[in-house]
Amino acid sequence: MPVINNAELEHLSPPFKVEIAPHQQTETNQKPPWSKLLLLVAFATTLGAAVPTGYCIGVINAPSALMKIWCSQTVLEKYGSTMSQSGIDILWSSVVSVFLVGGAIGSLGGAGLANKFGRKPCMLICAVLFAIGAVLFFFCRAAKSVEMLLLGRLIVGLSSGLVTATQPMYLAELAPPSQRGTLGVFCGVGVTGGVVFGQVFSLADIFGTEELWHYAISAYILLVLVCYAPSFWFPESPKFLYLIKSNPAAARRELVRLRGEDANKLIEQEIADMQMEANDEMQSSSFGDVLRDPRFLMPLFIVCCFQGGQQLSGINAIFYYSVSIFTEAGFSEPNAQWANLGAGCMNLCISLLGPLLMATCKRRNLMMLSSSLCSIFLFCIAFVLYYIRSVSWFPWACIFCILAYIFFYQFGLGPIPYFIGSELFEVAPRPVAMSMGSLSSWTCNFIVGMAFPSLQSAWGAFVFLPFSITCVLLFILTKLYLPETLGRDPSEVAPLVSKGFRSKVK
Repeated sequence: MPVINNAELEHLSPPFKVEIAPHQQTETNQKPPWSKLLLLVAFATTLGAAVPTGYCIGVINAPSALMKIWCSQTVLEKYGSTMSQSGIDILWSSVVSVFLVGGAIGSLGGAGLANKFGRKPCMLICAVLFAIGAVLFFFCRAAKSVEMLLLGRLIVGLSSGLVTATQPMYLAELAPPSQRGTLGVFCGVGVTGGVVFGQVFSLADIFGTEELWHYAISAYILLVLVCYAPSFWFPESPKFLYLIKSNPAAARRELVRLRGEDANKLIEQEIADMQMEANDEMQSSSFGDVLRDPRFLMPLFIVCCFQGGQQLSGINAIFYYSVSIFTEAGFSEPNAQWANLGAGCMNLCISLLGPLLMATCKRRNLMMLSSSLCSIFLFCIAFVLYYIRSVSWFPWACIFCILAYIFFYQFGLGPIPYFIGSELFEVAPRPVAMSMGSLSSWTCNFIVGMAFPSLQSAWGAFVFLPFSITCVLLFILTKLYLPETLGRDPSEVAPLVSKGFRSKVK
């Protein structure tokens, strides 16, 4: 039966309508039941790798004042040197930013490690690095060593960069075609949840005290230990085994474990798809080959812009500024912090819709809907903030705009950048693409963290306008160049963007 493709349907509906994809009449797109092994790997790697990544981002803010005092006292006792306020600020900036530097380095290393050792060993390396970081965090206070704190932040940064480059790719290659979009958002949901858990565990009512802050920054180790306990059951990516290691027998064994012995038709179809991909001309796999190949210019540009634009779309700045917004609205300082935590919980709850949205709705429409509405609400936030003391109800209007921004952010800007590379690239160049996208994300995160406080002082409320413009640019990029990937194999999608900026995706 002929299938009408998404491009032919594009002109039949408005660009913002979130459509349910047409049913695909192929074996690979029929929805098989979720296997227990696939669910185990998905939840174990999300809770044991993606959640700790977000945790290390969110946990450091609340106890920062206590940790600064400890750093100052430790330097005085150990080196006999009294630090000035500017010196303490520089040291603390190093503690925060070395995590982002580690993330960028880990992202770059992800491609080589994933192709050399495999996807599963990469996830195990992440667990080992997280465990080493937690040990350093836990004992740095007893050892009175700021160096251990800095080294721990660098190591967990390396692990976090490796997670964001590898986990979405690993899950996408384990999943049958109909479930790839659903599993693709697990990393984003895990990171979002980890940020919230980090904020909760660092509250003064739990571990955010002078005596217990080292428990707060190392508590994620429990998740890592529990989730990786059954790691010897984790399968290797069948596509990695078939296409990179040229081992069809091992690939078939892993597919049988993942799909079940009674899913012969689906397994044979997936084997046939991998064989067709293997019969194509040799795919580039090294950094140099992928970066020089003109066929990969546009998909690489999309992946890097999406992941970098996700950080430059203002989500981190929103949470940085939201406590002061809630204070302006009349909340006390403690209540404003709880309200900020509530906004983070809302962000997490909406992100849980991601698997359902990605399984049923077109990527292009979700991304355009999300980027356009986020741009509008960011502009409104800038406008309302500028006049917030002039109109009595503007603080509440600003809170509404913040919550609306968070709501629509999780429709596209939040989840899609994490996995879009696994849907645009075939197996061989995919690790490089995911690494480059992750590098772009960590780099832009570093830029926002370093530049936002200074720009906020200089521009005031107008600091949100560049974020709004970023969302507009992402809308244009999506409209012009992002092909629809829902229900389509990367081998179908790759030719649509192989001509660079001359590509026509419709």
